[in-house]
Amino acid sequence: MIQVQHVNKSYGPLHVLKDITLSIEDSKVVSIVGPSGAGKSTLLHIMGTLDRADSGTVVIQDTVINKLRDQELSDFRNRHIGFVFQFHHLLPEFTAAENVALPAMIAGLSKKEALARAEELLAFLHLQDRMTHKPAELSGGEQQRVAVARALVNKPEIILADEPSGNLDTDNARKLHQLFFELRDQFHQTFVIVTHNEELAALSDCKIQLQDGRLINP
Repeated sequence: MIQVQHVNKSYGPLHVLKDITLSIEDSKVVSIVGPSGAGKSTLLHIMGTLDRADSGTVVIQDTVINKLRDQELSDFRNRHIGFVFQFHHLLPEFTAAENVALPAMIAGLSKKEALARAEELLAFLHLQDRMTHKPAELSGGEQQRVAVARALVNKPEIILADEPSGNLDTDNARKLHQLFFELRDQFHQTFVIVTHNEELAALSDCKIQLQDGRLINP
């Protein structure tokens, strides 16, 4: 599913990722762990095509990502990868359903089709009574589930999450983590999650450990 081979990344004099090689299988929940500054988010962003490696190769779904032009990368990302971030990044002027529908409309679905798909996902995530609410009217846990629905709307094979439960209380964090496993089981998606949450890391199918930009064997 995802193969990272000899990836290096620097920002100026700072060498953030140092010869990273790893493989992530289909339909797994994988956590990326390590101290702050270890390179976790940088690795996630490179796998998610949000950033480019300085050297090395990233292969997703048999596509060599570093050979794609910017527009090709954008199209590939929209079709195959969903993102969940710590701070939700929901648009405040739109309802929950509209926020979820936007990536589907960008991908070419009509507004009617996109909203129908959004409402289906929100109902699956037990938010059927919150579809017309705007983000400010939702709790933190509800906002994060809306963000998860948005990540799922184009039916991507891969979901990448950067500290998705970092702003949630313990109960909502646990519910979100359980949701990832339910989605993996039902939709056979692959989840790659940067986290400091030890409980989630322990439950994951695989744990990738980084330290000082290098992969540490478990």
